[in-house]
Amino acid sequence: MPFPKQNARAFTRANIEGISPGQNGCYGLFVNQGGWVYVGKGDIRTRLMEHLRGDNPDITRAGPTHYVDVITPDMDAEEKRLIVELQPSCNKKVG
Repeated sequence: MPFPKQNARAFTRANIEGISPGQNGCYGLFVNQGGWVYVGKGDIRTRLMEHLRGDNPDITRAGPTHYVDVITPDMDAEEKRLIVELQPSCNKKVG
């Protein structure tokens, strides 16, 4: 199972600012009907804002429209599992 069942949220500043700081886990960016773009880990709010601001040109070019996330204490293992399962286009390596 990729991410827990949830409603995907639009990849917008307003939605990201609604996330409480300090929530650590994994997140996935995707293009609606177009596939997975990127899976990452860390402070979810901080990392998503960095991506929205264009910190990774590959992610910016792919134009993600939505994201999902999961809070987890074992971010490394969860990120690796998600990358292997989802094969996002902008992840260069696993882990």
